[in-house]
Amino acid sequence: MTCETYIDPSPANFQAFKDLPRDRPINMLNLLLYRDVAEYPEGHEHAGKGWSGRRAYEEYGATSGPIFRRLGGQIIWRGQFETVVTGPEGERWHDAFIAQYPNAGAFFAMIKDPDYQLAVVNRTAALVDSRLVRFAPGEAGEGFG
Repeated sequence: MTCETYIDPSPANFQAFKDLPRDRPINMLNLLLYRDVAEYPEGHEHAGKGWSGRRAYEEYGATSGPIFRRLGGQIIWRGQFETVVTGPEGERWHDAFIAQYPNAGAFFAMIKDPDYQLAVVNRTAALVDSRLVRFAPGEAGEGFG
């Protein structure tokens, strides 16, 4: 597994995201690696509860979900990690999902929402590493090409 971990986007990566078209549907691949014990900031209402990272992420889902759905988002695929076939040995994730947004503007509206900004503390507390990768939706089919 790589030594670098990622919870939030770098300025360069976020700028690249912002530079892409905002008026078409997007799919966001999420790869999640949870902390054994969630790490909340001191004084947060969930600090000291001893929640697992997975439990903190569930709280993130419960508190951010209504905002995500109100803006037209939906989860179009979800799975639990089993093994890496092609990639670095030792790389692992706990969960993965693809979130679909009607357009990038909906994603921006979500992350700017004041209630979402309160909810995202749970995501940060939950994760030791993650990936968030934007894709343009494509056509499903029977082959690899």
